[in-house]
Amino acid sequence: MLSENALKVLYRLDQAGFEAYLVGGCVRDSLLGFMPKDFDVATSATPEQVRQLFRNARVIGRRFRIVHVRFGREIIEVTTFRGTPGEEHDDNLARQSDAGLLLRDNVWGSVDEDAIRRDFTVNALYYSISDFSIHDWTGGLEDLEARRLRLIGDPEVRYREDPVRMLRAVRFAAKLDFSIDAATGDPIHELAPLLLQIPPARLFEEVLKLFLSGHAVSTWRILQHYGLFAMLFPGTEESLEELDWAAPMIEQALANTDTRIRADKPVTPAFLYAALLWPAVAVTTRTLEADMPPVPALQQATQQVVSRQLQHTSIPKRFSLPMREIWDLQARLPRRRGKRAFTTLQHPRFRAAYDFLLLREAAGELAPGLGEWWTRFQDLGDEAQRDMVQQLQHGPHQEDESDEPLASDAQRPTGKSRRRRAPRRRRRTPSSDSN
Repeated sequence: MLSENALKVLYRLDQAGFEAYLVGGCVRDSLLGFMPKDFDVATSATPEQVRQLFRNARVIGRRFRIVHVRFGREIIEVTTFRGTPGEEHDDNLARQSDAGLLLRDNVWGSVDEDAIRRDFTVNALYYSISDFSIHDWTGGLEDLEARRLRLIGDPEVRYREDPVRMLRAVRFAAKLDFSIDAATGDPIHELAPLLLQIPPARLFEEVLKLFLSGHAVSTWRILQHYGLFAMLFPGTEESLEELDWAAPMIEQALANTDTRIRADKPVTPAFLYAALLWPAVAVTTRTLEADMPPVPALQQATQQVVSRQLQHTSIPKRFSLPMREIWDLQARLPRRRGKRAFTTLQHPRFRAAYDFLLLREAAGELAPGLGEWWTRFQDLGDEAQRDMVQQLQHGPHQEDESDEPLASDAQRPTGKSRRRRAPRRRRRTPSSDSN
């Protein structure tokens, strides 16, 4: 179960006179009977000394300097033993903000010092090739046996050093099906706002780790329990109180994601973010529809929701553009008369938008029917498709293609209905977000 390339790194460091251990998730997962995906090495060699030993090595990072030793597509991450910063160390080696956030941590130490600088006890287990034994300085083996996740040191201090540790606690608890030790979990509710200090780009990467690991449903529930989801997706969190279909929709989307990952099928952050942010888009659209037609309301709501979300987690354009197209197609899928159904079917995001429509129906946001129509339509030949479109002119599913609201009637506030104008024909222009 050990990587041959990781062993090469260990033996070369050992032969050069340095201490070297496998450490972290690879040791933990091996002891739990899982196949490790990544292999990390901790050593007494400095980053410069590691680079001298391996021509295929590259030093990366400023906040935490580490070395990547590349073997084709596999990367072995090598870190130098870290020590406890003291007053004698200048800011180039170790620095903290006034709030306790760890800004730089490049003080070298011994292996036992390194162990207490790690986050969780089960991640501080060291495998030695010199005697083929596991070294445990923090009680990690006992916690592994008890299936318990416990932070090393004072939890409040450690969370203030790096608030992302709260998200890591959730991720490991969900992935390993471990309980979170009370002393580790109790401070999270109060300290959750510390995540607002973290750059949005880093939090985007953490969101992908949280929800694309094959344990998204349990991750979502633990995030909710500790009040962390609201720090990542505040607009969605607010909408959960207004829309009774929002939580079921998110859970179903995450369950589908877990199923695809376990079946080794591709998943895209664009669809994930489309599902996570849609409740916020729906609430905002509903509000804007009081003063404008549904489609412009959806477009403006999209802009508002995305702009707010970018303050919390970044969304690279390669994901935000298809996400917007999935939302845009939700307004086009009901409009099927004439050539519209055929045009929509040819859209490159049709399949994702169709799956999204089924998700909305399954959650109860929309009444069933439209999804079934598209299910039949896409599997028929040209002539049968034309017949289905023709039947819309006289059948029970004839749709109003002018000012029909995008939000379901069940979720709209009651009140005096607005007088609707007759539809005007407008020349269609391509969406600015389309590929």
